[in-house]
Amino acid sequence: MTFKLGLTGSIGMGKSTTASMFAERGCAVWDADEAVHRLYAAGGAAVAPLGARFPNAIEKGAVSRPALRRLIDADPDALSEIESIVHPLVRNDRARFAEETGAPVAVFDIPLLFETGSDVEMDATACVDVSRETQAERVLARGTMTRAQFEAIRAKQLPNEEKCARADFVIDTTSLESAARDVQAVLDQIGRF
Repeated sequence: MTFKLGLTGSIGMGKSTTASMFAERGCAVWDADEAVHRLYAAGGAAVAPLGARFPNAIEKGAVSRPALRRLIDADPDALSEIESIVHPLVRNDRARFAEETGAPVAVFDIPLLFETGSDVEMDATACVDVSRETQAERVLARGTMTRAQFEAIRAKQLPNEEKCARADFVIDTTSLESAARDVQAVLDQIGRF
């Protein structure tokens, strides 16, 4: 039976790098963001239901993220409608992955693990963590958003301190070495379950 580990952490905390470290150690990894990309792509399961409710969000047979952002900016209530369509599709994708993987450990990379209640589907949870200053430096170094945009995203997410308090494991991603050490420690602990 596959052990399901939910991996979470706020923006810029090193979740993707940490998920890669689990993969390098033989874990199967499911990524919520990649699932959404598949669902939004031409022929994806989210295209028809989102198109029925938000026809302007569909461009060239796929869901347009910029169009969705414009809809949400114009009508903040649209976000909850979009989530009510997309979240069940993401759950189905995750459940299918969990059924099909034969790996001893499956890591579920879910940014909103606790916010969506998905933690209850996991055997254990892990949260990546760095200082707020390092988090801001990492995100702003990407050059993809302004500090105001970053702060708006951070304000919408459950504080990372609370995620860490709720998680079974905390992975320090201050350095690659500390992250690798903590990833191995998590796998050592899982081996004892």
